[in-house]
Amino acid sequence: MISKILELTLTGMVRYFVITVPVFVVFYIVLKKNFKKLKIQEREAKKKDFLHEISNSLVSLLVMAVIAVLTIFTPIIHYTQFYTGNEYPLWWSFVAAFIALIVHDTYFYWMHRIVHHRKIFKYVHLTHHKSTNPSPFASYSFHAFEAIAEALILPIVLFIIPMNPLSIFLFILGGFIINVYGHLGFEIMPKWFRHSFLFEVLNTSTHHNMHHSKFKGNYGLYLRVWDRMMGTEHPDYVKTYDKIQEKRFGEENKSVKVPLTVKRKIGKNLL
Repeated sequence: MISKILELTLTGMVRYFVITVPVFVVFYIVLKKNFKKLKIQEREAKKKDFLHEISNSLVSLLVMAVIAVLTIFTPIIHYTQFYTGNEYPLWWSFVAAFIALIVHDTYFYWMHRIVHHRKIFKYVHLTHHKSTNPSPFASYSFHAFEAIAEALILPIVLFIIPMNPLSIFLFILGGFIINVYGHLGFEIMPKWFRHSFLFEVLNTSTHHNMHHSKFKGNYGLYLRVWDRMMGTEHPDYVKTYDKIQEKRFGEENKSVKVPLTVKRKIGKNLL
């Protein structure tokens, strides 16, 4: 079991660095000046911030590996819907991964709100929020307790969704890539995205970056759905996104003005 934990930890580390390092090098070093207009926050993060994010991410990867091994390589797996044969067609692996991401978004929203409770926050979630201006390295920067809560999504989806090794891989990889975008620190969505249906549904890097800088609101992971339903989306999100787009494209984008009464109602639900 220990060897499996080490194996999965190493695999997670490889995935983590293979994705985050090139992204960081491109946006924060090589093409830093080129992407200046895409920067969400004007101030720069420091080297100690990056080291903090990396060190905590390595701890999180170990914790996640332990949860994965306890789920997949113990008798627990027989009570899940995990399969390795041809019980389902190949296309189902992709559908299962997509459904798992939707389930994960719901799980994450409510778990995220719980760890923001004033009696829990400083013991569990504060580690992640020390990245007030997050970089891609912050994607897995959790306290060990929060890493456990994050990792529990794997047994949850396996209990309710038929998944094989491929669908699990797609789920973990897809979720991590989206997470890296959420912590990127730059808004890279194309111009057309703002006035599409997708903008009304999907989160952006700006959306999650505001959560890190404001500490309240915007609790969703992949989607805006739960924040909008529960009134916890920051009232200045759309306006902030439009300002960044205006800076990028040199033209004024129409912001969606939120009435003062609605802002007050939303503000009450941010915690």
